[in-house]
Amino acid sequence: MSKQYFTTIGLEIHAELDTNSKMFCGCINNPDTETPNTNICPVCMAHPGSLPVANKKAIEYVIRVGLALDSEIANFIEFDRKNYFYPDIPKGYQISQYKYPIVSGGELDGVKITRIHLEEDTATSRHGSRPEVIEGQSPSTGSGQEVSLLDFNRAGVPLMELVTEPVIHSAKEAVDFAKELQILLRYLGVSHANMEKGEMRVELNISISPDKNKFGTKVEVKNINSFKAVERAAEYEIKRMSELYEDGKESEIVQETRGWDEGKQMTFSQRSKENSEDYRYFPEPDLPKFYLHEVFDLEKMKKELPELPEDKRFRYIEDFGLKLEDIESYITDRELGVWFELVVKELHNDKNKIKIASNYVTSDLLGLKNSGVEVKFPNPVNFAELITMAVAGEISSRATKDILAMIVVKDESPRKIAETNDLLQKNDEGSLKEIVQKIIDANPEVVATYKSGKENAIMSLVGKVMGETKGSANPQIVQKLLKEMIK
Repeated sequence: MSKQYFTTIGLEIHAELDTNSKMFCGCINNPDTETPNTNICPVCMAHPGSLPVANKKAIEYVIRVGLALDSEIANFIEFDRKNYFYPDIPKGYQISQYKYPIVSGGELDGVKITRIHLEEDTATSRHGSRPEVIEGQSPSTGSGQEVSLLDFNRAGVPLMELVTEPVIHSAKEAVDFAKELQILLRYLGVSHANMEKGEMRVELNISISPDKNKFGTKVEVKNINSFKAVERAAEYEIKRMSELYEDGKESEIVQETRGWDEGKQMTFSQRSKENSEDYRYFPEPDLPKFYLHEVFDLEKMKKELPELPEDKRFRYIEDFGLKLEDIESYITDRELGVWFELVVKELHNDKNKIKIASNYVTSDLLGLKNSGVEVKFPNPVNFAELITMAVAGEISSRATKDILAMIVVKDESPRKIAETNDLLQKNDEGSLKEIVQKIIDANPEVVATYKSGKENAIMSLVGKVMGETKGSANPQIVQKLLKEMIK
């Protein structure tokens, strides 16, 4: 019989910071540069005699993140040399932080933070046959020659590393935290954090144990670049280690670094896990020590923080009574969220109208967007006018949807569209009575059914009147007239 195993996960998440220049030199920081090895200089290429200069904006961005997490911002910090020899590190060491990080403590999404520090990113490695890695060029020797190439455009880009406490206990919790961090970084304006571009990478530290009070042997899975891969890698490792326990092979769970193979949907062993001693950290002699409290006004920076995602969730619930799933649409899609705030202003914070507006946004507007229709958010004034007309009963629900589908393609006044296309609801009882009588006379069997006590039969007659008026009649008024006119 299978035992119960307790999973413990800690995360290390790297995010490239959206500064104009690199961490220790003046080279442009542009992740979209396509030509390899163009945004480089003697500093990021480690030429002899070149000296680093710290990027103040990058330090400020890490402080912003720490303030948003209610963390402790260090006064004294220093940078350190982290020594290791990979081709993507031209100096033979990475400038990072070890003993004195910028940020300590804090919490996000119920997960406690250990530290956040700043370092420089590595070059980008490309592996494969030469025609694949250099498109349009033939191999210098035999066809299909296997090569590894390096692009140093990314080398030296400011890289924030956040480390959590080992307090996560499932793959889903790990993904939820990573998603929440991505949203926060975007709200703070410090990183685009696009995982598909490598601007945010997740590393999992996973262990399982039959004793919930003891940690098992920790395995690290590095450089995962999608949320699905984070979940699948965690689930795979939990399953792999559980099976080794079940088979009596616990000793085969060793402290190591593993990679994630997206094609095979499995992890694979890369190397034994290094300890901090292996990196031979020592203070970077070419950079000064920093006293942050003397350089940055932390109180002013705290006051200047934007509304954070969790605060916005609370406000949307309290002020507008929106559904949680609708709120997440506005939280995760910044462009949609900004546009919706403008709509709210045009609706003068009317709670009822805002709830109705949100229903049309999440069900119809996003439905059009997800169906592949090229959608642009309509002018907030026009969208608010559409909702106001719908709430006032000037147009039907069907007409509201139809007009919405029109204004996301060609942004015009909904009232003008309704008038031009005869979509305004007919509320005049006098003009509707003739049509209602016509439907009553043409459907004696339905009328008889209604008279016999089956009140739902009247809805069939309402539908026929709506069809006769091409949906322009107010269904509430039609139902009222039918009940009055059926004797």
